[in-house]
Amino acid sequence: MVLIELRNVVKKYGDVTALDGINMEVQRGELLAVVGPNGAGKTTLLKIMAGIEEPTSGQIYYENREIGRGDVELVRRMCTMVFQRVVLFNTTVYDNVAYGLKIRRLPENETRERVHEALDLVKLENCEKVAAKKLSGGQQQRVSLARALVLEPELLLLDEPTANLDPQTTSIIEDVMNRVNKEKGATIVMATHNVFQVQRVPKRAVLLLNGRIVEAGLVEEIFLKPSVNFASFTRVENVFTGTSVILDDGTSMIKIDEGVQIEVAFRKTGETAIFIRPEDIIVSKKPLESSARNTFRGKIIEVSDLGPVLRLKVDAERVFSAQITKRSFENMQVNVGSEVFIAFKASSVHLI
Repeated sequence: MVLIELRNVVKKYGDVTALDGINMEVQRGELLAVVGPNGAGKTTLLKIMAGIEEPTSGQIYYENREIGRGDVELVRRMCTMVFQRVVLFNTTVYDNVAYGLKIRRLPENETRERVHEALDLVKLENCEKVAAKKLSGGQQQRVSLARALVLEPELLLLDEPTANLDPQTTSIIEDVMNRVNKEKGATIVMATHNVFQVQRVPKRAVLLLNGRIVEAGLVEEIFLKPSVNFASFTRVENVFTGTSVILDDGTSMIKIDEGVQIEVAFRKTGETAIFIRPEDIIVSKKPLESSARNTFRGKIIEVSDLGPVLRLKVDAERVFSAQITKRSFENMQVNVGSEVFIAFKASSVHLI
């Protein structure tokens, strides 16, 4: 069931068009990411959905009911927005979180119960009496999230919820989003520029560039076979272009440049753009004996620590990025400057 729908929504600030013809549906109970660089219009889009901003033109529907200027209060009761820049009252954590419930005149015992539950969810259960403004930036962001959760909104809008936060706080907030979505059925729309977060949290994403939605779909499909727009924004690695010819066995060979040819499992001729996921590339210190159709010898030129895994850049006439575990890296006893072999199957090459 569609909870909120935007039809041909345009938002202008003077001569600047922040949103240009947005058509988007958000299903009840889904967790959707609005992805895009700074200035793409993500915050403006969320503000319009929250009833904080009015569109210059276009229509907004909540459960098939068109929302006009006189329905702003209805919209604000249905949804809550958490901003990237946290603003807290100069009082205790408890009073900050309870504020919205007191405005709504909820009984004290119900207020207390809901505040306790919200603070427990964001792992601040022992901070009720602490002055909110004395907390760290990450803790303040969690108070802000708890303040929204305690209202039990039908639609929760999060603007860059983990921007500039430490990994532990980021993990807590991502866990809260997943739990609230799965256990309470809350509909969540989050704006983010963090493509790694998009892979971890939502099921569906839309890509916003220059005020327009240029890509939409399931996250696994977008990352498995990224469009040129998505690959450009996310700076997806291992995107190559070349000339493809069909081979006798039904596969194709793509000539990237002199010395680099990549065999693929699909049939195509002419100019072709392809993508190989870093995790689909095997790295070895010795030549590989496998069914992989594509094998190259190269040199490690960069190693990046991504937590449980490492991202290697290997110069094999063209630079390839591969992802391996730290244990594999240590077992190979290699480092920057080491010669290695990389391999990947023809079926691991995806057409863009």
